Amino acid sequence: MINNIVINIEGLTKTYDKSTAVDEISFTVNEGEVFALLGPNGAGKTTTVEIIECLKTPDKGKVEVFGIDLKDKKKQNDVKRRIGVMPQNFNAFDWLTVKENLEYFRELYSSKVSTDELIDRVGLRKKMNSMYKTLSGGTKQRVGIAISLINEPELLFLDEPTAGLDPQARRETWNLIRELKEQGKTIFLTTHYMEEAQELSDRILIIIEGKIVAGGSPNELIENYGGNKSVILKNCNKKILEDRGIKYETDTENQIQIIFDNNEQLFNILSAVTNDPNVEIEIKKPNLDEVFLNLTGRRINAEGLAK
Repeated sequence: MINNIVINIEGLTKTYDKSTAVDEISFTVNEGEVFALLGPNGAGKTTTVEIIECLKTPDKGKVEVFGIDLKDKKKQNDVKRRIGVMPQNFNAFDWLTVKENLEYFRELYSSKVSTDELIDRVGLRKKMNSMYKTLSGGTKQRVGIAISLINEPELLFLDEPTAGLDPQARRETWNLIRELKEQGKTIFLTTHYMEEAQELSDRILIIIEGKIVAGGSPNELIENYGGNKSVILKNCNKKILEDRGIKYETDTENQIQIIFDNNEQLFNILSAVTNDPNVEIEIKKPNLDEVFLNLTGRRINAEGLAK
C-alpha cells in the first residue's frame, strides 16, 4: 500500500453481453475515510464493489486493494481476510435470534471477536434475544453491519445500507457508520440517497451509466456544480427591494427569490428587509440534488431511478 491509499482503481471496465456496466473508471480510496459511490440504480455501483471484493473479474483495468493486485488470484484471500461486506438486500436467518445469528457467523469465520463485543459495538444489546424476523428494518441493518465486522476488517463495504428504511432508521444507521469511522474503519459506501452521501462522506464519486461524471468532497462538489445561493422572502414589499436596486424573481406562490454570490450582497438584501416584521426569510444553499441535476439533467427519486 502506497502512503495511505487503501484502494487504487485504474481504467476499470466490466461488460455483460453488449452492455457496459463499468466504463474505464479510475479512483482511489484513502485509509480512514468514508468514500461514497453515488448514483442511481443500474449505474455500476454494485458491480464496482463486487470486483473490489473479489467476487467478480473485470474485463480490463487495474484493481489494487491494500497494495495487492487482484489479478494475482493467490493473493485474493489476503484481501478477503481484511475486508468486511454488507451486501445490498442483506438478510440473515429469520428463526434465529440476533445473538444466534452472530454466533453462527462467528463460527463460520473462526472469529476471535466475542459476540457480546459485536452486540455492544452496534447497539444491539436490547434486541440480542429477539428473532431476526421480528426486527425493524433499521435493526436488521445493524445485524448486517455487525456480521460484516466479525473478522475485524480494516475496510468495510456497505452497499446501499439504508435502502428502503424509514427516515428514523436511516439516521440511526448513519450514526452507526459515523461511530465506525471514529473507530478507524475505512468505509466504502454505495448509495442513491443524496443526503446520505452529503452527510456521511469525506469524498464522493458520482457515477451514472458506468461512467464517473464528477468527484470530490461534498463541499467541493456543491461549490463547483451546485449553482447559486439564494434568499427566499415571503410577505415582502417589493418596493423596498426596488428602491435598493436589488434584482429579484417571483415564483408561483408569489415568493421572492434573490440570487447572491457573496456575503456583501447577502447583507445588503437582509438589511433592506430587517425592519419589516412581517417578512419571512429563508437562505437557500445548493446541495447534492442540485449538483446531480446540473451534471446530468436528471434527479434520483426515492426508488433510486434517475428521471
